[in-house]
Amino acid sequence: MNLEQYLPVLLFILVGLAVGVAPQVIGFFLGPQKPDAAKNSPYECGFEAFEDARIKFDVRYYLVAILFILFDLEIAFLFPWAVSLKEIGLVGFSAMMIFLAILVVGFAYEWKKGALDWE
Repeated sequence: MNLEQYLPVLLFILVGLAVGVAPQVIGFFLGPQKPDAAKNSPYECGFEAFEDARIKFDVRYYLVAILFILFDLEIAFLFPWAVSLKEIGLVGFSAMMIFLAILVVGFAYEWKKGALDWE
């Protein structure tokens, strides 16, 4: 077995480590050493972490996040469909139009119910 075959893999690993570690090391040495209190405070889900665990919080935050993921997945289906549109023909085109129509109906329903309104 010739070890020269592994040289590209070793170089790929070293470059990957350098790209991942070098910015962190540079940021550690060149970044500010005295961050303010707001920078050090924990932040999670849009509300303070050190409050009573039984407080009421707005569920619409999660609803908007779920809706974003739902409609973002639509784009994940559109790219392969657009690339293979010539091969799938009219059947594939009509299937995607049905899929998009279902998503538009869902979007219109959510909009009408006020799920996208932030007060």
